[in-house]
Amino acid sequence: MSLRFQKDGKEMKEFLGKQVEVIIDRPMGSKHPRCEIIYPVNYGFVPGTIARDGKEIDAYVLGESEPLDKYKGYVIAYIHRKNDNEDKLVVAKELNRYCKEQVQTLTEFVERAFDIEIIIHESNSLN
Repeated sequence: MSLRFQKDGKEMKEFLGKQVEVIIDRPMGSKHPRCEIIYPVNYGFVPGTIARDGKEIDAYVLGESEPLDKYKGYVIAYIHRKNDNEDKLVVAKELNRYCKEQVQTLTEFVERAFDIEIIIHESNSLN
């Protein structure tokens, strides 16, 4: 994946349906470094990208049942945080495996703190 800058959220749409590699820096079962959150899913970043916070774009990995170091999958959705400057990608093995409500449920352990909109890949919107 080439270098991407996230400016206003519109660039995130370019990731929908694309295959990406995620480097997992918060594996399933790990604790957030600054608060009491335990990660029920693998979470990491997409190398070669830059989010509005100046770091790589973060990604939730759904559908895996064990902690991982890295993961290759498809961007099935992104989470637009209306009250924050950083959106998140959602990655899974298959494009049409999760609907918007499932993405919301599986990421709410962090995303409940934000006013969010989930933009899902069009093949997932049929679920």
